[in-house]
Amino acid sequence: MSTLTGTGAMIRLALRRDRILLPVWVYGLTALVVGTAESFARLYPTVASRRQFATGIGSNPAVRAIYGHGFDLTSVGGLTAWRIGGSGAVLVALMSLLVVTRHTRAEEETGRLELLGATVVGRHAGLAAAVAVAVGADLAIGVLTGLGLVGLGLSAAGSFALGLSFGAAGMVFAAVAAVTAQLTGSARAANGIAAGALGAAYLLRAVGDAAGPGGPSWLSWLSPVGWIEQSRAFAGERWWVFGPVAALVAVCLGGSAALAGRRDTGAGLFAERPGPAGGAPRLAGPFALAWRLHRGTLAGWSIGFAVLGVLLGSIASGIGDLVDGSPQVERAVARLGGQGGGSGDIVDAYLAESIGVAGLIAAAYAIQAALRLRAEETAQRAEPVLATPVGRIRWACGHLLFAGAGSAVPLLAVGLGAGVAHGLRTGDLGTQVPRLAGAALVQLPAVWVLAGIAVAAFGLVPQATVAGWAALAACVLVGQLGPVLRLDQWALDVSPFTHLPKLPGGTVAAAPVLVLVGLAAALVLAGLVGLRRRDVG
Repeated sequence: MSTLTGTGAMIRLALRRDRILLPVWVYGLTALVVGTAESFARLYPTVASRRQFATGIGSNPAVRAIYGHGFDLTSVGGLTAWRIGGSGAVLVALMSLLVVTRHTRAEEETGRLELLGATVVGRHAGLAAAVAVAVGADLAIGVLTGLGLVGLGLSAAGSFALGLSFGAAGMVFAAVAAVTAQLTGSARAANGIAAGALGAAYLLRAVGDAAGPGGPSWLSWLSPVGWIEQSRAFAGERWWVFGPVAALVAVCLGGSAALAGRRDTGAGLFAERPGPAGGAPRLAGPFALAWRLHRGTLAGWSIGFAVLGVLLGSIASGIGDLVDGSPQVERAVARLGGQGGGSGDIVDAYLAESIGVAGLIAAAYAIQAALRLRAEETAQRAEPVLATPVGRIRWACGHLLFAGAGSAVPLLAVGLGAGVAHGLRTGDLGTQVPRLAGAALVQLPAVWVLAGIAVAAFGLVPQATVAGWAALAACVLVGQLGPVLRLDQWALDVSPFTHLPKLPGGTVAAAPVLVLVGLAAALVLAGLVGLRRRDVG
């Protein structure tokens, strides 16, 4: 029997399990790119307006660090590649690594892959199927993105080069995840290592791009994200760049296949360290245990948010120069958070929109922390804890503390980082730090609502905990694409983030905030009641 026997059946099984999530990813990412291109076509209708925009951003190192460089900003396609190329590649890469880990290491961790392996299924069939599904999704995003941009009237070469860059990013980190899935015994650790590699690649690219010609710009070439940026969509495409990308994918996939053949099913190449015979006093209680389980993740998210805040704050003071001379852009940005049309309103509106995006990202942490309850339950680690005098509610509240209060820490970090960076550039540190920290913390009620949806699903219908992630995806689509697609207000109101005050620069209304807090509390209460009534496991 070949080691790939049964790969087709495993692919069909993976597609069936991801029949909702994958289409959402593919449609959402494609719509985000096409919607961005359509909005740029409206905001910068002439070459003169685009050239003025390009002049404003060319000298800002923070802008180059976030968005990259080497783009032709005098064309709509070049603006689209500049604005969404880097972040889109990261999102596709994140999707791919999660898909591969879900169908490899996570399946082994739950024991399902071992059961399938007892049938007529080869040793490498599960790995090959996971990679095939991820690569298929990457190709779908690349092709649909190219077709969508061509449909807007952009050049075919640039459109498909940008689409291929997204697909290439996904394939690289699908291959990286195929390797990390062989290294550890848990899906969480495998995802963490792969995501860490993605973050390091993005950071190398950012430092190299921000350095400029006189600095260590060569750092960008040490990153596969930097290679993909060098494809130069809409700026004289460099198709040869995809050659090194394909070579890296081939090496990683070959290495993952070799590693998979050298280990036991269910085990990782990194041996797990046995714990001490007795627990430390600091672990006495469900809250102390939750702290032990969540502290590393919380620290990583907080550091990342602090760096993001510094980058966003560094750009803020120059945002007025970027939109100067374009009344359409000024009005569009002002609607996001400003009250008028002056330069101060434009800066506040930019900060309000940026912090709103950070709130959406923070909701992902809150959902992840809340769903750690389900992970502990399915891994059968909850039952030994509940066999002690610890009750279900106390056990759950230990984890929910990090989903609720813990989600305030990354938001505070991004607010402080933005406040310090913006305050230093404007010479008003004492004012900007508290106002931006407060603007970030205002996102908490909406974050809690999404976490509450996950908790309610966990307690009432534990098989449907994906509802938390589905709600987050809906909020991202509504928030990012709603204004572009000119959705009706009732559709925009579906997202709890729509009802938050647009700070800084907007007015504060207590009623919507209190309603969101009450809704989040009701969802959490419903989840806890459901947990008390149902069977564990």
